[in-house]
This record gives sequence, structure tokens and C-alpha cells, in this order.
Amino acid sequence: MAQLDTLDLVVLVILIFGTAAYFTKGTYWGVQKDPYANMMTNGHAKSGRSRNILEKMDETSKNCVVFYGSQTGTAEDYASRLAKEGSSRFGLKTMTADLEDYDYENLDTFPGDKVVMFVLATYGEGEPTDNAVDFYEFINTDDVTFSDGGGVFEKPLSNMKFVAFGLGNNTYEHYNSMVRRVNAALVKLGAQRIGAAGEGDDGAGTMEEDFLAWKEPMWTELSEKMDLEEREAVYEPVFSVKDRDDLDAEADEVYLGEPNAKHLAGKSTGPYTSHNPYIAPIAESRENFTVADRNCLHMEIDISGSNLTYTTGDHIAIWPTNSGKEVDRFLTILGLSSKRHTVIDVKALDPTSKVPFPTPTTYDAAIRYHMEICGPVSRQFISSLAPFSPSDAAKAEMTKLGTDKDYFQEKISSQYLNIAQVFETIEPSAAWSNVPFSILIEGIHSIQPRYYSISSSSLAQKKQISITAVVEEIVVQGAKHVVKGVTTNYLLALKQKQNGEPHPDPHGLTYAITGPRNKYDGIHVPVHVRHSNFKLPSDPTKPIIMVGPGSGVAPFRGFVQERVEQKKQGQPVGKTILFYGCRRSTEDFLYKDEWELPVKSPLSPSTLKSKELTPRHLPSQKYASILGDKFQLITAFSREDPSSTTQKTYVQHRLKEHAQEVNSLLQYQHANFYVCGDASNMAREVSQTLVEIIKDQRKLELKKAEEVVKTMRAENQYQEDVWS
Repeated sequence: MAQLDTLDLVVLVILIFGTAAYFTKGTYWGVQKDPYANMMTNGHAKSGRSRNILEKMDETSKNCVVFYGSQTGTAEDYASRLAKEGSSRFGLKTMTADLEDYDYENLDTFPGDKVVMFVLATYGEGEPTDNAVDFYEFINTDDVTFSDGGGVFEKPLSNMKFVAFGLGNNTYEHYNSMVRRVNAALVKLGAQRIGAAGEGDDGAGTMEEDFLAWKEPMWTELSEKMDLEEREAVYEPVFSVKDRDDLDAEADEVYLGEPNAKHLAGKSTGPYTSHNPYIAPIAESRENFTVADRNCLHMEIDISGSNLTYTTGDHIAIWPTNSGKEVDRFLTILGLSSKRHTVIDVKALDPTSKVPFPTPTTYDAAIRYHMEICGPVSRQFISSLAPFSPSDAAKAEMTKLGTDKDYFQEKISSQYLNIAQVFETIEPSAAWSNVPFSILIEGIHSIQPRYYSISSSSLAQKKQISITAVVEEIVVQGAKHVVKGVTTNYLLALKQKQNGEPHPDPHGLTYAITGPRNKYDGIHVPVHVRHSNFKLPSDPTKPIIMVGPGSGVAPFRGFVQERVEQKKQGQPVGKTILFYGCRRSTEDFLYKDEWELPVKSPLSPSTLKSKELTPRHLPSQKYASILGDKFQLITAFSREDPSSTTQKTYVQHRLKEHAQEVNSLLQYQHANFYVCGDASNMAREVSQTLVEIIKDQRKLELKKAEEVVKTMRAENQYQEDVWS
């Protein structure tokens, strides 16, 4: 072989590197960045972006920032609406901002010609939302210090004008505590509040009207303080929506429902969070009971292939999709059926705005996977859509609905109509094709994960998460439709598919259960885990009293499983009392076979040979048989006593019947007291019953008994996991 000289070697090396560079382009270098590639780390801020809000406002010529603290997306939606209205009606240069995306030490340098708005939801038992924790802790610190070194006594925020609105639920003890505490902290630091600190009440069902009633006097006062002039509001799109005729829906770069770039590439990795779900296999699904008007599902979600972990008492988030029936309704009434699979690019027209889903995508994918098209409709949204009505008569009706509170309540709110149903009701014979898709993206907030109390113990089954969910529906008096729960019917479809039904259609609904590009095939569901403060005592010998009727029993199944596992490992466990209620013992008694003592008669030989025999039909270890006298199940069957025609028996009645034991465990053994279920009725009545028990058993005045219960809550001796 001939000897290579120096020039030959140089040429050879260049060729090798050139070839390697050509074939690795797009893989190791020259990779086009995707704005959704890092969506799992943060919803808005990316590494490298400034966390200085004033710098951001100056760069983009803004004079109004609307911060939001949001858990489910509702507060973010209200923040967007405030920003939009401030811009269109008053000429403010507005932007919205996630509280976790910015630092707060420089709020003391906020100039007087700018205004800060806060839209803050209260989460759980008076807690800040996940994205507002850092801000809340900073602003409420006793020794808070700002960039110029000023503390509380120097009133460092004296130049800052602010507006505040809170989202709360009056069925919780700490109603709207987030906005109240933040408002108090800002005022204490010298900030000037404009208008009242508004409070919306989801518990009373008046959130929307509370917001509308609050904002008008706020705008009036803000206009006076900042010398703003109101003008006729004209729609100015936040997003541009462009059809991409050059792209096919099946092209690799088109998102068909995938939440981010890694899912699009089929290379999903953790951490799995509220921005990045794990596509989890469903190991098992069944119905706990099925009656004429209700279904209740039990599912086992396999997390063994992920880095997800949970502890007993946590929540699992299910990422739903809209049903095919509602997607079709939406596309049809808007005249988009023929463009269902047309690829679109959606871009923000303002650098501070963010497209709420990854693009390029299709109309179908955006509507099916990303837009809450089945959600309630606001009067303000109806007003904004009126100019795009297909006829003068429809425009007049939309205008009336948007301005007349009582008429809107009668025609829309009381009927639980979604936006497509509103269009159908007002003008069913014509397509609403004048409605810009951009205004729908702006006005319909993103579909949110739904959270369920985990009904298993992480000590007993570390790699599987149990879900217990009642399939939801609302029968509206006088309406032609029945409102179906988005997520629970999606789960029911998955259960039907897993159990052999080739074309699941729960209650006439169909779902794309195999997911985008069949990535959920094999019965998978997108999930993440949210950690909770609803926890067992660290000392397993401490007694616990649990009150959980219906599906509220879910976390307590996990609690009891945990104590069973501890007992099996040789640990002593304390008294474990469960107050459980349902309609009838023969109809909807959840996990009846698990609570009770073992059945004496074994399975017959014929049953053992049955083809239908599955692990869940085999005799399971009964919790009572393992825990012995440490476990007590006290039941209330509200519709079972034929002698009672007026008074139904509920868990709070059983609680009162056991007043002496309950009080003794609380007073002398410092038992933990837990409630899970409906917040508006059951939880409130259980709380009142406990006050009465303590008053009577301890011979206290009513006010003193209320203080005892309040102290129990403050010390986490009394814990709730409730919903309305």
C-alpha cells in the first residue's frame, strides 16, 4: 500500500469531518429549536430569559403587568381577560406574567406610571397555588428586603400602584385567603391599591358575576389615577392563525396532540410534571358499581416505567381529551369541518404573549387536545363574539346575552351550555364562520388535567396508582341535553376498550383513546402526580378518624391499606375508624369486599374453573381481619331504611352517634381527623357536627368549641381533601 503524504492526510481528514458533519446535521448540530421543547420545565420562562419584570416591561414598552397565581388555569384566564380589556378599552400596554417566572426584590423600583395587577387563586386549605408559592412566601416574610435595602418600616413599595382580584370558594374555611394576605402585605409595604380587592366565589357559583361587578369600578378608579381615556373596544387579535397548505397533517413536524417536542419525537423523558405527562399503561380497569344513573370506575395506573413516585394521600392528574361528539359539534357550527385536518401555524403577535399549545398543528388537534370546548361560557366572551354573528338577529341576541345578567343566567348558565351549543341555540341554521379562530384560542382556556385522590397506599403498591372515580353527568331540567363529565367519560371509554369493547362509546360519546399517532395504543393515559398535604400521621400508633362518603372514600382506602401493610410488617398501629356512606349497601357500597371480614365459604370448584375468574375475583385479604379491633367501619346508607320517609341517614349522623368515642380519641389520644368529599354540603355539616360533639362532650360554650376545631385545623389535626 502506498505511503500517504501530509497533503493526502489533510485532505482525508477534511473529507471525513465534512461527511460526518453532513450526516449529523439536525441530530447533533444545526437542530432547529422548538419553542415547546422545554415546556416540561416551565410554562413560560425559559433558561436565559431575564427574571427582571421591569426590564421585560421596558423592552416591550409595557405599562401594565397582570400577574397570575393559577392552579387549574382559571386565574390565568381571568388575567388574560383583564390584560385584553385594559388594552382594547383603555389603551394600556398590557402583558400577563406567571408569578414563578420573575423575581420580586425589585418591586420597590416600580415607577408610578406603571401598574401591577394580581389575579390570585386560593388552593386547598388557604394555600397559594404552586406557581405562586415563592412570591407568597417572599411578600409575607417578616424581614422582607428589597433591592434598595428597604424593609417594612421604610414602606419600600410606596410608588407601586396595584390591583387585586382573588378566586376562592366559600365552602372552604380559608376563603380567598391568598388575595387577602397578599393585599394586606402589599399595603403594609406601602403599595397603593386601586379599587377594592375583589373576591370571586366559586362555591356560590358567582365567580363570573363577582369578577364583572368588581372590574367596572376598578377601571373607573384606575382611569382617574393614570389619566386613561376609555375608547370603543375593537377586537385586536393576540395571535395570528395561518393555514399551512405546504404541510400535510401527517408530516413529522406537525403536532397532532402531543404536548411538547419530546412527545412529538416519541422520546418522552421525565421529569413528568404538569407540563409533561407520562403516558402510563392502565394495568387494570373495572366498574365498582353500575346503576341506572351512575357508574363508578376503579383503575390501576402502572408507573413502573417512569420516575414518578407518590406517597399515600397524593393526587394523580389525568390529562383528558374532548369527546368526538363535541369536537364535531364545534367544527361544524364554525364551518371548519372541511378544514379539520388542515395544518395551521399559530404565532403570538406580541412578544409577551404565548401560544397555549405547540404548533404547527391542525384544527382538529387543537380543539380535541388543547381547548376546553366543553367548559362554561362567560358573558364577557359572549359580548366579544357578538360582532362576528352570522346575522343581525343573532348579533342582537348575543349582545343582549352579554349585557343582561339575568337573561344570560336563564338562557346560558342555568342550561350549562358550552360555546358551540350557544351558537347552535342562537343560530342553528348558519355556520358561524365569521368568528376568527384566534378569538376562540384567546377566549377558551386550555384544557386542564383533572386531579383525583389516589386510592392506594405507596407502601403497599409503590409502582401502581389506584383511581376511584364516579362517572359524572348533570341532568338539566328542561334541557334537551345531558352534561357529561369530560374526563370520567374518557376513562370509562378506556375501561370499555380494555375490557373487550371494540368501539367504546360511553353514553354516546367517542374518544380518540389511542392518542395522537396511536401513541396511547395498548390502553394508556397521560398522567402526572401532584403531592398533597393530606397525610397520615408519621406515628402509625396515632389513632385516625376518617369521614369519606361515596368516592370520598378513595384516599381512605389508601390510608387503611397503609396501616394493613404496617401491621403485616410487624409495626403496631393505632385505632383506625372509617365513617363511610352511600345510598344502599347492595347498590353502591365501594370496596365492600375489602373492608369486611373474610367470607367463610370458599369459592366453589365450578367458580374456580370459570373462564371469568380473574385476580380481582379471588379471595382478598380483608382489612378488618388483619387489623382486628384496630379497624372499625361505621356505615350510613341514606336510602336503605324503608321506615324513614323524610330523614335520611348520612355520615354526620353516624358521627354524632359515636360522639363519646370520637371526642375521647381527639381529646386524650390526639387522633387525626380527616374528611374527603363534597365541600359545599357534607364537609361543612361534618365540621358543624364535630363542633357540636366537642361542645357537648367537653361542656363548652359554642364559641369555645369552634375555637377548638379551628386550632385542630391550624395544627393539621383536622385535614380536608374536598371539592365542590
